[in-house]
Amino acid sequence: MAREFEVRREQDLPATPEQVWDAVATGAGNLGWLYPMEVEPRVGGKATRGDSTVVAWEPPHHFAVRATQDGGFSNTLTYHIEPADGGGTSHLRMGIHWVHTGVVDDTWNWETKTDAAEKHVDFYQHSLAEYLSHFAGRPAVYVKAGRDECTDDPADFAALRRRLGLADASAVGDRLSLDLPGTDGGSTEVVVDWLDPDFVGLRGPHALYRFFNGSSWNWPIWLGHHLFAEDMDEEPATKAWDAWLNGA
Repeated sequence: MAREFEVRREQDLPATPEQVWDAVATGAGNLGWLYPMEVEPRVGGKATRGDSTVVAWEPPHHFAVRATQDGGFSNTLTYHIEPADGGGTSHLRMGIHWVHTGVVDDTWNWETKTDAAEKHVDFYQHSLAEYLSHFAGRPAVYVKAGRDECTDDPADFAALRRRLGLADASAVGDRLSLDLPGTDGGSTEVVVDWLDPDFVGLRGPHALYRFFNGSSWNWPIWLGHHLFAEDMDEEPATKAWDAWLNGA
């Protein structure tokens, strides 16, 4: 018998349906809040999210992609976008649906994966709102770096938070000075837009900085930043943040 898991979320967004569509259903938009995912714009088209296929394409209202893997696993990511009251706002219904028809045993870590999915969806949906509020339509560079080893020690992410300048009493809305690796400009002021034991979100004038506590699920700690400066070069920025994350 198949085992299923589903996450559903709804939110109002400060953008038109067309702007939300561009953010979720195009490669350029995904760079600004999610991760690199190019989309072939048609049902049956390919998306660069694993082995994904577009299964719904009705701009600007309904978009879905489905990824399949060996062993009977599939993962469908779906967006329904509707106009909301108040003119230039939209209502988004978003969900992911997993189906696994193979054997779910201790090696598959079903509970770990579902817990991670729930929490990552919340964080990414928040990042979507931040992107649409502050950076919609701006070209983005995605910078990803990770540590080489997994850890289950929460002290590791606590140490990362301290390196960022966050105190135990820090809260969403606080402002701090962030030393940007790989730049000649020194520090920049950022605002804390998300803060919990699993994720840190910082918003600067030209970036969304995202830090992920993979140790919550026995994964490496990693970061995935969205940089909107027009002269940003992805390769040196990635090398600089990788060095920072790994303690150099």
